[in-house]
Amino acid sequence: MTQPLLSLRGLTVSYPGADRPAVASLDLDVGEAETVALVGESGCGKSTTALAILRLLSPAARVAGRVLLDGRDLLALPEREITAVRGNDVSMIFQEPMTSLNPVHTVGEQVVEALRLHRALPAQAAISRAVELLDLVRIPEPQRRFHAYPHQLSGGQRQRVMIAMAIACSPRLLVADEPTTALDVTVQAQILELLDSLRRELSMSVLLITHDLGVVSRWADRVAVMHDGRKVEEQTAKALFEAPRHDYSRALLGASLSGMHARGEAPHYRRARLPELRVERRADGTAASFRLAQPEPRRPTPVKTNAASPLIRVEGLDVIHRTGRHAAHAVRDVSFSIAAGETVGLVGESGCGKSTLARAILRLSDHDGGRIVFDGTDIAGIARRRLRPWRGAMQLVFQDPYGSLNPRKTVGALLEDALRIHGVRDGRVRRERAHAMIERVGLPASALQRYPHEFSGGQRQRIGIARALIVQPRLLVCDEPVSALDVSVQAQVLNLIADLQAEYGLACLFISHDLGVVRYIADRVLVMKAGQLVESGDREQIWTAPAHPYTRQLLDAIPSIATPSMATPSFADS
Repeated sequence: MTQPLLSLRGLTVSYPGADRPAVASLDLDVGEAETVALVGESGCGKSTTALAILRLLSPAARVAGRVLLDGRDLLALPEREITAVRGNDVSMIFQEPMTSLNPVHTVGEQVVEALRLHRALPAQAAISRAVELLDLVRIPEPQRRFHAYPHQLSGGQRQRVMIAMAIACSPRLLVADEPTTALDVTVQAQILELLDSLRRELSMSVLLITHDLGVVSRWADRVAVMHDGRKVEEQTAKALFEAPRHDYSRALLGASLSGMHARGEAPHYRRARLPELRVERRADGTAASFRLAQPEPRRPTPVKTNAASPLIRVEGLDVIHRTGRHAAHAVRDVSFSIAAGETVGLVGESGCGKSTLARAILRLSDHDGGRIVFDGTDIAGIARRRLRPWRGAMQLVFQDPYGSLNPRKTVGALLEDALRIHGVRDGRVRRERAHAMIERVGLPASALQRYPHEFSGGQRQRIGIARALIVQPRLLVCDEPVSALDVSVQAQVLNLIADLQAEYGLACLFISHDLGVVRYIADRVLVMKAGQLVESGDREQIWTAPAHPYTRQLLDAIPSIATPSMATPSFADS
């Protein structure tokens, strides 16, 4: 490789009181117009590395080593000069667009701000360019959405706004921290193709941070694998996926749903668990070895109720979104049913109405027509103040567990509050049930005394599941519950959901843009496009004989990886 655009030399990031550095002696190069992927589990140091490059870490961080951009050490620049670099020479796409976008300004204003700050464009020229950028990243009706606020867009649309801001000034280096986490497979493919075309046209380099190994396999030139703050392996993408050298890399590939589907292993939760990555540690806490845990047989699944009398039946549901004089159908004439003990997967592109449908079913938002028949009662027409008897029977697991957990309350208080709200008055009973449930989701009893920020993303998702299940619901709605989790934690959470659903006989509506996840966990699949259901069927029917062109488009867009022959458990559906 010729002289790299970016060189990290001995980059080390540590925090006072931590037992080991967040990033330790990292060496990494990114060449001109090259895409280098940084992969590893949550907490391994990937995002810390990205933030260190742009000097966006908290003041408490101690940073050593060098970050060279064209030979210039960014760590040594005065604040005025590094400010000029950010967004101009080096841009970053952040993982969580809702917290990265300013809620009091329209998305158009925020794109314009980036243009005027670094390009000094006249106001009208900046507005025109901002609309072009919104169109470039496939924001529908860009001229109208220019005036929208972040909360008025779907998660995927907010992520596209972040990408528009990042590429506005044609940076030489784009640091993309999980840029497609919230996007469905078709939009994900469009965005990655867009970033790749910009990379080639602008000779832009890309540092891609992701937990999606399918994305890495298709779009990266080279891959660096991190664990516990250290780089354990670096190879070309082709070499890594064909012959990983480190046992952690091999275990990570083996735990990937994308890898399993590439190997012809499409497990179904009623028959087998997903393999879970296990780390064996030495007495000093450092990793000694990595392996895939052998999955255990599952408990027998409860017998389903007769499909003729499902637990919940949705008939002709309509939801209309109104903005001023503009009105649009977010959900149009949707009908389906779910039986007790059954899991129905709901898939479709960002903004198609999946989350709106879920909230309408749970009566958390208004609807404009149709019936929602739960256990024989049409709850669509019941006033909200009279819905308390049904609230506990229908629970939601949110996509973002950190945003949905009160940061000022301990986990124990959060679980007990849910019970108190639903009529459990005896404090001793509440404490006992909270203790039993937190252990049931695989966390120690000591977790009840801690706060949400003290847990990893996967642990917080377990807490969210515990809060939903502690009131003993009959219907569980999971809205993108594993989209932000790395492959090993994703396997743990999916196994947990499947185990608990089988144990309690729950009906489950599982919303996801990840079709590999849906194929694993769902009995039936609903495909949604522009607010309407365009296809439904048995999971294998959807995968092997899709009837609608949009379903075929979704399946064709799934990123897959060619994995090496390795010793992994077999999950054939037999």
